[in-house]
Amino acid sequence: MSNRVAKVTSTALLTDQYELTMLSAARQAGTASRQCVFEVFARRLPDGRRYGIVAGTGRLLDAIEKFRFGDEEIASLRDVLDADTLAWLADYRFSGDIDGYREGELYFPGSPILTVRGGFADAVILETLILSVLNHDSAIASAAARMVNAAAGRPIIEMGGRRTHEQAAVASARAAYLAGVDLTSNLEAARTYGVPSAGTAAHAFTLSFAHADGSDERAAFAAQVETLGVGTTLLVDTYDITTGVKNAIEVAGPDLGAVRIDSGDLGVLARQVRQQLDDLGATATKIVVSGDLDEYAIASLRAEPVDLYGVGTSLVTGSGSPTAGMVYKLVEVDGVPVAKRSSRKESHGGAKRAVRAARATGTIVEEILLREDTRPEEGSAAQSIPGADGLDVTELQIPLIRGGDRVEGLPTLEESRRHVAHGLVTLPWEGLGLSHGDPAIPTRYLNEPESR
Repeated sequence: MSNRVAKVTSTALLTDQYELTMLSAARQAGTASRQCVFEVFARRLPDGRRYGIVAGTGRLLDAIEKFRFGDEEIASLRDVLDADTLAWLADYRFSGDIDGYREGELYFPGSPILTVRGGFADAVILETLILSVLNHDSAIASAAARMVNAAAGRPIIEMGGRRTHEQAAVASARAAYLAGVDLTSNLEAARTYGVPSAGTAAHAFTLSFAHADGSDERAAFAAQVETLGVGTTLLVDTYDITTGVKNAIEVAGPDLGAVRIDSGDLGVLARQVRQQLDDLGATATKIVVSGDLDEYAIASLRAEPVDLYGVGTSLVTGSGSPTAGMVYKLVEVDGVPVAKRSSRKESHGGAKRAVRAARATGTIVEEILLREDTRPEEGSAAQSIPGADGLDVTELQIPLIRGGDRVEGLPTLEESRRHVAHGLVTLPWEGLGLSHGDPAIPTRYLNEPESR
């Protein structure tokens, strides 16, 4: 068996087997072509969260375009599916319509983040792929947004590539940047998505200058400065941090770009280092801190002289919530609303349209889900929506795919990043807190149809 890793050009097998066995059975039963509507939503937010950020939409649209069954994919399924189904898959290309919240939009429990319309067979086999992308990226972006808010304007660098799957690291860097994180250490994310990258040296570089007579931190710093210039960041806590700062300034001079602290009581050390740097005349040298930071640790350092945060494990694992908990549910079949009724897993039947109501100040007050054929005017006073008098309403879903083709002119990553920043400003102030509580705004259902 070859050890060569083939480059994946098709996303068709990034799915669960039951998606295809359902397809096969539906074809046999004659229900494969029934026109269906599927919705993606989260029944609840992860514990302690007050809002979520939709992320991964751009990656998902790329993946759907590549969801095609070539010869290799078909060959791998010969022991799983019948010949007629394999022949159908060989010609498969999603040909339906998809609407959704734009990437970077806030979402709350019940928000119809994505609506997929098409024949049952056409749409059902996208379930795993859609949930895989949206659940991961939205979890990362939601955690990153909390960290950005806790940082209160100070930059953050994402540096978690060593703490997750190598491909998840790239997606995580993209989602984090979308949510407002400034930089990534991941070069593939920089190449693929244009995320600004940064990085200097690790403890290993300093340790590599040790010799039989002892360590030589100054030589390590001198080599780094000679190569990268005095604007570089020197890691000063490999040995004694006070000596490390002294060596850094003696080698680089008072114009050194920054020092990084990666261990210990970061708040206490930041204060000590700031005082030492100032005493050495390096008043413009910045302080970077890293080491198991999350949004709570960042918030606790808000009053300390920290200039930049490096976040790794917590960011790429969703800071304790590695999935957004989204589901993909059938809500309509041939125009008839359908709903799951299992305890604690209930769904709301019928295709829905979502609007968000806000005060004139821009602060949002609730999300309203209506029947698809109920279309309030964007920016109107919403007199037609009970309980929304005097509020401005904005429709949330936008077209993403029509007839299987991606809609042109969708927001770019940079535009979506700005949309996240704007959306966070519209939250009620209590919705930005890190304490436990209800979602920042409620979700209200209107004109809900009776489901089968």
